[in-house]
Amino acid sequence: MGTETTRQEKYGTRFRDKTAIVTGAGSGIGLATAEMIIQDGGRVIAVDLMEDRLQEAKAQLGENYIPVALDITQGDAADKMIQAADSKVDIVVNNAGIMDGFLPIVELDDETWERTLAVNTTAMMRICRATIPLMLEAGGGVIVNVSSEASLRTCAGIAYTASKHAVNGLTKHIAALYGKSGIRCNAVAPGAVKTNVGGNFRSELAAQRLGPILAATAPEMAEPEYLARAICFLADEHAARYINGVILPVDDGWSVV
Repeated sequence: MGTETTRQEKYGTRFRDKTAIVTGAGSGIGLATAEMIIQDGGRVIAVDLMEDRLQEAKAQLGENYIPVALDITQGDAADKMIQAADSKVDIVVNNAGIMDGFLPIVELDDETWERTLAVNTTAMMRICRATIPLMLEAGGGVIVNVSSEASLRTCAGIAYTASKHAVNGLTKHIAALYGKSGIRCNAVAPGAVKTNVGGNFRSELAAQRLGPILAATAPEMAEPEYLARAICFLADEHAARYINGVILPVDDGWSVV
């Protein structure tokens, strides 16, 4: 090979021959995670609502980035992901999510509640429900869910907060029931991250009550790569082999303030 450095030599091999489904993989945390998995030898079924983001990423990341443009809340979305993966799923990263405008319960409308839970929780449940049987048949697998600082403190609206508490419960339940069958399920709880997920206040009350607290306590916004590193650590069967059912804050210590 001469002096030419192969991709495997430049990066790593921890995900060699692994196929991962990553939702929200067109930008932000999902894209950074997909790139890291591919760099370390894996293949990514990259799921996102925005086709243009996926195609732009594929042009950069190559043939192991397999774009699947769909709305994850649709009933057949998980089946389409599995089909794109040729029914081989070693890793699932449930990253896709939306915010809720910081709406408190009295100001909350049904549409915001239902959409937030549909994207952040129900779609995640369906993906896990569809992929766990494949992992059981294969003898094991890894699920990493993206929760939130909002599952640890009050820093969002009621719908988002409830959805992320549900993510934690989903994560721990899967770990408890399927851990002895070789499936590890953990979650990361990000603080503020530089993504395109909208985080604007739609409530004057929330802005008055939460705004000053967030301004005083929240750390600087993290680069998506920092979350991707934590996600890939939890997905690594060597480094995180004995870690299951954990909600890992990746927030520069925000959760302890």
